[in-house]
Amino acid sequence: MGQDDGRDEERPVHRVVVAPFRLCRYQVTNADWADFRPFAFDDPRKPVTSVSWIDAVEYCEWLSRKWGFPVRLPTEAEWEFAARGGTEQRLVPWGDEPVTSRDYYAGRWQTGPEPVGETPPNGYGLFDICENVHEWCSDWYDPRYYADSPTENPQGPNTGTRRSSRGGAWRHHSKIARCAARSSIPPEFRYADYGFRIAADLPA
Repeated sequence: MGQDDGRDEERPVHRVVVAPFRLCRYQVTNADWADFRPFAFDDPRKPVTSVSWIDAVEYCEWLSRKWGFPVRLPTEAEWEFAARGGTEQRLVPWGDEPVTSRDYYAGRWQTGPEPVGETPPNGYGLFDICENVHEWCSDWYDPRYYADSPTENPQGPNTGTRRSSRGGAWRHHSKIARCAARSSIPPEFRYADYGFRIAADLPA
């Protein structure tokens, strides 16, 4: 995890082990969210946005009851492992090329997020990871956490005032984030470039 030439909160680079887990191929869409909490939206295929961390957790709890097995938000460690798609220390999911080299980069995200699944997936078959919307993670956020993060299945700090998020978003100058890039906001905030995808433990 991390990047030695990245920002302070991305250092030091360190190796962690995560238990096997599932991660949804797509960000949660407007159509998905409307089953949980009906609302007006422009395109059912776009990722739901303006959901707080608290909203996302409530959705996971609802979906767990509906599906009959627990789903949740991924940890930061799981998210970064998944974003790298089977590679180590690549800047972005497809390698080290500039984000502007992504096909149709200049014409995307003019007024909001794009429908999910319209660009090639990463090595694990995950779509839009590192782009489109910021994705909530389960962890509390601490910029110094990597200095003493546990080696196995890190879950983040025990307490905090902000929740971690990962990935780039349509509203930023640089629309695609590096795999190691970290971000955070308070869990009650709702922003137009924040969404999420769901994770689950593998059955025993």
